[in-house]
Amino acid sequence: MKIFEELKRRGLLAQLTDEKEIAELINEGKATFYIGFDPTADSLHVGHFMALCLMKRLQEAGNKPIVLIGGGTAMIGDPSGKTDMRKMMTPETIQHNVDCFKKQMSRFIDFSEDRAIIVNNADWLMGLNYIELLRDVGAHFSVNRMLSHECYKQRMERGLTFLEFNYMIMQSYDFLELFQKYGCNMQFGGDDQWANMLGGTELIRRKLGKDAYAMTITLLLNSEGKKMGKTEKGAVWLDAEKTTPYEFFQYWRNVDDADVVKCLKMLTFVPVEEIEAMEKDMTEGAQFNAAKELLAYELTKLVHGEEEAEKARAAAKAIFGGGGSTENMPEAEIPASELTDGSLGLLTVLVKAGLAPSISEARRLVQQGGITVNDEKITDPKAQIKLTEGEVVVRKGKKAFKKIVVK
Repeated sequence: MKIFEELKRRGLLAQLTDEKEIAELINEGKATFYIGFDPTADSLHVGHFMALCLMKRLQEAGNKPIVLIGGGTAMIGDPSGKTDMRKMMTPETIQHNVDCFKKQMSRFIDFSEDRAIIVNNADWLMGLNYIELLRDVGAHFSVNRMLSHECYKQRMERGLTFLEFNYMIMQSYDFLELFQKYGCNMQFGGDDQWANMLGGTELIRRKLGKDAYAMTITLLLNSEGKKMGKTEKGAVWLDAEKTTPYEFFQYWRNVDDADVVKCLKMLTFVPVEEIEAMEKDMTEGAQFNAAKELLAYELTKLVHGEEEAEKARAAAKAIFGGGGSTENMPEAEIPASELTDGSLGLLTVLVKAGLAPSISEARRLVQQGGITVNDEKITDPKAQIKLTEGEVVVRKGKKAFKKIVVK
């Protein structure tokens, strides 16, 4: 199966400007394409996951990825899909985030021997002359047309700043710069980026003539992908210091039944034929659970490596499957100096273990019967937990737990 057909079969493609030409370029390994990432945090999260996996698939098919880090556009903020203006960041914070991104992306993309490159749009945007930009680029944009796009309509209701209004021009200029400097002939982005991406394609063709060859593709899952990685605790990060490999594994292990096949197709490298065969027979809870475990294992292996994926799977089986070793369970350390006769109040344990954000929330969880200690439900908020006699595993609900370690 050729790569373009596989992308369609996996449900990854939504809108395209030139389907026949795009299919030929991708299938023949002649696409030089870019996807942009704004460095608004010091780690990528699972909302970026589909784009990273797509870049990996296309590179393995012979195409060349350009990772565009939005060091310049991050100084402005993209209004797409947002109701509030993005907070400003300092150049130092942006550069730190860029460095973190590069390290994480190397797990997905091969940057050796010029097979892929990372560029930062601050390199060309920060030095632009305002008058020249207005004459050379601004003249190609219609304000009426820009305001007709949904991304601007949403922000207009609350107040769209002139700063944000320029984001489409900046992103379009990125594509022009990459087209001229690196021969980039294709851009990928989420469905909420369609207007910005079309702006880049049209800018190239208007400025350089009809023979200029530039195309766009959007990704089907992006609007749902923005929901991915959002939990009651915040984002699910690819950085192991922010989201442990076990927590990452459990996030995917607990996706909805209705989403597991879609996630397997879009995010893993399990052959699509195997996934489709699995889908046909998926009628019982055990089959859905097996598919979820496969999803969690494959994605944890991709992000954190096979060893960490094995540990995460073993830990999940130990706590949820009954019995087994607790060696690889997620831990919470509590200083021995804070104990009294080897014990500590349950509410304090819950807060220190990160299972409750406050004492009042911990009390509510206990009173509602949501806490167990070594498989025994505890409903007394005043309970003292002995932490120095054997292993202590505290669980909140069915999915969150910590092994308490006294140091």
